[in-house]
Amino acid sequence: MSDTKTTDDQITGDQTRLHDIGEIIRQLAAHYGLWLAESVHQLGLEAALDAEKEAGDRLSAIVSGKLERAISGAQDGQLQEMLSGLDRETLDKLGMALRSSWLAADGVWFQAIEGKAGMHAAKRVNDTCWARFAPLEARRAKDLLGLPDNGGIQALKAALGARMYAKLNRWEFTEETETSIVFRMTDCRVQTARKRKGLDDYPCKSGGVTEYTGFAHEIDPRLHCECIGCPPDPHPEEWVCAWRFTLTNT
Repeated sequence: MSDTKTTDDQITGDQTRLHDIGEIIRQLAAHYGLWLAESVHQLGLEAALDAEKEAGDRLSAIVSGKLERAISGAQDGQLQEMLSGLDRETLDKLGMALRSSWLAADGVWFQAIEGKAGMHAAKRVNDTCWARFAPLEARRAKDLLGLPDNGGIQALKAALGARMYAKLNRWEFTEETETSIVFRMTDCRVQTARKRKGLDDYPCKSGGVTEYTGFAHEIDPRLHCECIGCPPDPHPEEWVCAWRFTLTNT
Protein backbone atom coordinates (compact mmCIF):
# COMPACT_ATOMS: atom_id res chain seq x y z
CA MET A 1 0.00 0.00 0.00
CA SER A 2 2.76 2.45 0.94
CA ASP A 3 4.66 1.70 -2.30
CA THR A 4 1.51 2.39 -4.33
CA LYS A 5 0.90 5.65 -2.46
CA THR A 6 4.50 6.70 -3.01
CA THR A 7 4.18 6.05 -6.74
CA ASP A 8 0.90 7.99 -6.90
CA ASP A 9 2.49 10.89 -5.04
CA GLN A 10 5.43 10.86 -7.46
CA ILE A 11 3.10 10.93 -10.47
CA THR A 12 1.12 13.79 -8.94
CA GLY A 13 4.34 15.64 -8.19
CA ASP A 14 5.59 15.14 -11.77
CA GLN A 15 2.29 16.39 -13.17
CA THR A 16 2.49 19.47 -10.94
CA ARG A 17 6.02 20.20 -12.13
CA LEU A 18 4.97 19.85 -15.77
CA HIS A 19 2.06 22.22 -15.12
CA ASP A 20 4.48 24.66 -13.48
CA ILE A 21 6.71 24.57 -16.58
CA GLY A 22 3.70 25.22 -18.79
CA GLU A 23 2.70 28.15 -16.58
CA ILE A 24 6.21 29.59 -16.73
CA ILE A 25 6.22 29.39 -20.54
CA ARG A 26 2.79 31.01 -20.60
CA GLN A 27 3.87 33.97 -18.48
CA LEU A 28 7.21 34.34 -20.26
CA ALA A 29 5.42 34.50 -23.63
CA ALA A 30 2.80 36.93 -22.31
CA HIS A 31 5.37 39.28 -20.77
CA TYR A 32 7.59 39.25 -23.87
CA GLY A 33 4.56 39.88 -26.07
CA LEU A 34 3.36 42.75 -23.90
CA TRP A 35 6.78 44.39 -24.13
CA LEU A 36 6.66 44.11 -27.92
CA ALA A 37 3.08 45.37 -28.17
CA GLU A 38 3.71 48.38 -25.95
CA SER A 39 6.96 49.15 -27.79
CA VAL A 40 4.98 49.29 -31.02
CA HIS A 41 2.47 51.59 -29.35
CA GLN A 42 5.12 53.91 -27.89
CA LEU A 43 7.81 53.85 -30.60
CA GLY A 44 6.17 52.63 -33.79
CA LEU A 45 6.56 49.29 -35.56
CA GLU A 46 9.95 49.92 -37.17
CA ALA A 47 11.70 50.95 -33.96
CA ALA A 48 9.95 48.20 -31.99
CA LEU A 49 11.18 45.53 -34.41
CA ASP A 50 14.72 46.91 -34.15
CA ALA A 51 14.44 46.66 -30.37
CA GLU A 52 13.03 43.13 -30.62
CA LYS A 53 16.07 42.09 -32.65
CA GLU A 54 18.40 43.23 -29.88
CA ALA A 55 16.27 41.96 -26.99
CA GLY A 56 15.40 38.67 -28.70
CA ASP A 57 19.00 37.84 -29.58
CA ARG A 58 20.09 38.53 -26.02
CA LEU A 59 17.19 36.58 -24.53
CA SER A 60 17.84 33.56 -26.75
CA ALA A 61 21.43 33.40 -25.52
CA ILE A 62 20.38 33.83 -21.90
CA VAL A 63 17.68 31.14 -22.09
CA SER A 64 20.01 28.71 -23.86
CA GLY A 65 22.65 29.20 -21.18
CA LYS A 66 20.18 28.70 -18.36
CA LEU A 67 18.77 25.54 -19.94
CA GLU A 68 22.26 24.17 -20.47
CA ARG A 69 23.03 24.61 -16.80
CA ALA A 70 19.67 23.24 -15.67
CA ILE A 71 19.42 20.08 -17.78
CA SER A 72 21.56 17.26 -16.47
CA GLY A 73 24.15 19.68 -15.17
CA ALA A 74 25.13 20.71 -18.68
CA GLN A 75 27.68 23.47 -19.04
CA ASP A 76 27.72 26.37 -21.47
CA GLY A 77 27.69 25.24 -25.09
CA GLN A 78 26.34 21.75 -24.41
CA LEU A 79 22.60 22.24 -25.00
CA GLN A 80 22.93 22.03 -28.78
CA GLU A 81 25.06 18.91 -28.37
CA MET A 82 22.38 17.35 -26.16
CA LEU A 83 19.62 18.15 -28.63
CA SER A 84 21.69 16.89 -31.54
CA GLY A 85 21.78 13.53 -29.78
CA LEU A 86 18.02 13.18 -30.34
CA ASP A 87 16.93 11.40 -33.49
CA ARG A 88 15.46 13.41 -36.35
CA GLU A 89 11.94 12.09 -35.78
CA THR A 90 11.92 13.27 -32.16
CA LEU A 91 13.25 16.71 -33.12
CA ASP A 92 10.63 16.99 -35.86
CA LYS A 93 7.90 16.04 -33.38
CA LEU A 94 9.20 18.64 -30.92
CA GLY A 95 9.17 21.31 -33.63
CA MET A 96 5.65 20.37 -34.70
CA ALA A 97 4.43 20.42 -31.10
CA LEU A 98 5.74 23.95 -30.65
CA ARG A 99 4.45 25.19 -34.01
CA SER A 100 0.99 23.73 -33.44
CA SER A 101 1.00 25.29 -29.97
CA TRP A 102 1.66 28.66 -31.62
CA LEU A 103 -1.34 28.10 -33.88
CA ALA A 104 -3.45 27.00 -30.91
CA ALA A 105 -2.53 30.21 -29.05
CA ASP A 106 -3.79 32.22 -32.02
CA GLY A 107 -7.05 30.25 -32.04
CA VAL A 108 -7.85 30.40 -28.35
CA TRP A 109 -7.22 34.14 -28.24
CA PHE A 110 -9.54 34.69 -31.20
CA GLN A 111 -12.26 32.60 -29.59
CA ALA A 112 -11.86 34.36 -26.24
CA ILE A 113 -12.20 37.82 -27.80
CA GLU A 114 -15.08 36.67 -29.97
CA GLY A 115 -16.88 35.37 -26.90
CA LYS A 116 -16.35 38.64 -25.03
CA ALA A 117 -16.94 41.20 -27.78
CA GLY A 118 -18.10 39.45 -30.95
CA MET A 119 -16.62 38.46 -34.32
CA HIS A 120 -15.93 42.01 -35.50
CA ALA A 121 -13.81 42.81 -32.45
CA ALA A 122 -11.95 39.50 -32.71
CA LYS A 123 -11.13 40.15 -36.37
CA ARG A 124 -9.87 43.66 -35.56
CA VAL A 125 -7.56 42.29 -32.86
CA ASN A 126 -6.47 39.46 -35.17
CA ASP A 127 -5.66 41.80 -38.05
CA THR A 128 -3.70 44.16 -35.80
CA CYS A 129 -1.68 41.25 -34.43
CA TRP A 130 -0.83 40.09 -37.95
CA ALA A 131 0.11 43.64 -38.97
CA ARG A 132 2.84 43.40 -36.31
CA PHE A 133 3.74 39.72 -36.35
CA ALA A 134 4.12 39.27 -40.13
CA PRO A 135 6.92 41.87 -40.43
CA LEU A 136 8.61 40.38 -37.36
CA GLU A 137 8.39 36.89 -38.86
CA ALA A 138 9.84 38.18 -42.14
CA ARG A 139 12.73 39.84 -40.32
CA ARG A 140 13.47 36.65 -38.42
CA ALA A 141 13.47 34.68 -41.68
CA LYS A 142 15.86 37.16 -43.29
CA ASP A 143 18.17 36.99 -40.30
CA LEU A 144 18.11 33.21 -39.90
CA LEU A 145 18.51 32.51 -43.63
CA GLY A 146 20.95 35.32 -44.31
CA LEU A 147 18.68 36.83 -46.97
CA PRO A 148 19.70 40.15 -48.52
CA ASP A 149 17.66 43.32 -48.44
CA ASN A 150 15.64 43.78 -51.61
CA GLY A 151 16.10 40.10 -52.43
CA GLY A 152 13.09 39.98 -54.74
CA ILE A 153 11.15 36.85 -55.63
CA GLN A 154 13.84 34.36 -54.59
CA ALA A 155 14.16 35.88 -51.11
CA LEU A 156 10.38 35.85 -50.76
CA LYS A 157 10.20 32.16 -51.71
CA ALA A 158 12.86 31.26 -49.15
CA ALA A 159 11.21 33.33 -46.42
CA LEU A 160 7.73 31.90 -47.05
CA GLY A 161 9.23 28.43 -46.71
CA ALA A 162 10.67 29.35 -43.29
CA ARG A 163 7.42 30.62 -41.77
CA MET A 164 5.68 28.95 -38.83
CA TYR A 165 2.87 27.97 -41.19
CA ALA A 166 5.29 26.29 -43.59
CA LYS A 167 5.36 23.02 -41.62
CA LEU A 168 1.73 23.17 -40.48
CA ASN A 169 -0.06 23.62 -43.81
CA ARG A 170 0.49 22.35 -47.34
CA TRP A 171 1.27 24.96 -49.98
CA GLU A 172 2.82 25.45 -53.38
CA PHE A 173 4.29 28.02 -55.77
CA THR A 174 2.87 28.37 -59.28
CA GLU A 175 3.10 30.73 -62.26
CA GLU A 176 6.65 31.75 -61.38
CA THR A 177 8.52 34.33 -63.47
CA GLU A 178 11.51 36.53 -62.71
CA THR A 179 9.22 39.24 -61.39
CA SER A 180 6.15 37.44 -60.05
CA ILE A 181 4.92 34.30 -58.36
CA VAL A 182 1.67 32.84 -57.05
CA PHE A 183 1.58 31.29 -53.60
CA ARG A 184 -1.32 28.91 -52.92
CA MET A 185 -2.37 27.28 -49.66
CA THR A 186 -3.56 23.84 -50.70
CA ASP A 187 -4.44 22.59 -47.21
CA CYS A 188 -5.04 24.93 -44.27
CA ARG A 189 -5.34 23.34 -40.81
CA VAL A 190 -7.88 25.89 -39.65
CA GLN A 191 -10.17 25.57 -42.65
CA THR A 192 -9.79 21.78 -42.83
CA ALA A 193 -10.81 21.48 -39.17
CA ARG A 194 -13.87 23.64 -39.81
CA LYS A 195 -14.77 21.54 -42.84
CA ARG A 196 -14.62 18.36 -40.73
CA LYS A 197 -17.09 19.96 -38.32
CA GLY A 198 -19.45 20.92 -41.15
CA LEU A 199 -18.72 24.63 -40.73
CA ASP A 200 -18.26 27.24 -43.44
CA ASP A 201 -14.80 28.60 -44.16
CA TYR A 202 -13.53 31.13 -41.65
CA PRO A 203 -13.52 34.51 -43.48
CA CYS A 204 -9.81 35.26 -43.12
CA LYS A 205 -9.30 37.52 -46.14
CA SER A 206 -8.81 40.78 -44.21
CA GLY A 207 -6.21 39.18 -41.96
CA GLY A 208 -4.56 37.49 -44.94
CA VAL A 209 -4.23 40.75 -46.87
CA THR A 210 -2.63 42.37 -43.82
CA GLU A 211 -0.39 39.37 -43.18
CA TYR A 212 0.94 38.71 -46.69
CA THR A 213 1.27 42.39 -47.60
CA GLY A 214 3.27 43.12 -44.46
CA PHE A 215 5.41 40.01 -44.81
CA ALA A 216 6.29 40.68 -48.46
CA HIS A 217 7.01 44.38 -47.84
CA GLU A 218 9.47 43.48 -45.08
CA ILE A 219 11.30 41.07 -47.38
CA ASP A 220 11.46 43.60 -50.21
CA PRO A 221 9.51 46.90 -50.29
CA ARG A 222 9.20 46.54 -54.07
CA LEU A 223 6.97 43.47 -53.70
CA HIS A 224 3.27 44.05 -54.31
CA CYS A 225 0.74 41.55 -52.92
CA GLU A 226 -2.56 40.80 -54.66
CA CYS A 227 -5.21 38.48 -53.24
CA ILE A 228 -6.40 36.09 -55.94
CA GLY A 229 -8.90 34.50 -53.58
CA CYS A 230 -9.35 33.92 -49.85
CA PRO A 231 -12.44 33.06 -47.76
CA PRO A 232 -15.11 34.35 -47.79
CA ASP A 233 -14.27 34.37 -51.53
CA PRO A 234 -15.29 31.18 -53.34
CA HIS A 235 -12.33 28.95 -54.16
CA PRO A 236 -11.69 25.65 -55.95
CA GLU A 237 -11.03 22.39 -54.11
CA GLU A 238 -7.34 22.54 -55.07
CA TRP A 239 -6.56 25.53 -52.84
CA VAL A 240 -8.00 27.57 -49.97
CA CYS A 241 -6.32 30.89 -50.62
CA ALA A 242 -3.98 32.22 -53.30
CA TRP A 243 -1.73 35.28 -53.47
CA ARG A 244 0.17 36.87 -56.33
CA PHE A 245 3.42 38.68 -55.52
CA THR A 246 4.84 41.02 -58.13
CA LEU A 247 8.18 42.82 -58.06
CA THR A 248 7.61 46.44 -59.05
CA ASN A 249 10.00 49.26 -59.83
CA THR A 250 8.94 51.31 -56.83
